[in-house]
Amino acid sequence: MNTKEIKEILQLMKDFDVSEFEIEKEGLKIRLKKPTAGELALDPQAYAQGLRLNTAGTQPAPKTEIPAAGPVDDTYAVKSPMVGTYYGASAPDQPPFVSLGQKVNEGDVLCIIEAMKLMNEIKSEISGTVVEILIPNGRPVEFDQTLFKIRKG
Repeated sequence: MNTKEIKEILQLMKDFDVSEFEIEKEGLKIRLKKPTAGELALDPQAYAQGLRLNTAGTQPAPKTEIPAAGPVDDTYAVKSPMVGTYYGASAPDQPPFVSLGQKVNEGDVLCIIEAMKLMNEIKSEISGTVVEILIPNGRPVEFDQTLFKIRKG
């Protein structure tokens, strides 16, 4: 099963509001489940300590943004190719892959999405400047959810 097939399954889950899906193919078993508001999620502070905390009912992190220096259509939205957990650094004690205002090149690692205990590097598809980071570290992300906005150039 390849990434394209998994993306198609995730899109079908979204389109038909399916909360859980399981498939076994060629000896590979995949189970996909949308998190609910009451489920456990990693808290950024707890991530460093290796603890799992219930984050239901907590305030969302404020959106961080650098004002665009031109028309809105000069930004590119980097979207999550899968459901998983967002990590902005390779380890809790390491610096983030990118920060606001940082220039990135096509192919640079922007973050990691952990899915089914696999760490998947998300790389920039364009060169430009990071103008928004939309997800707090250690938070769950959905398929096709915008993670970053990069100003082209």
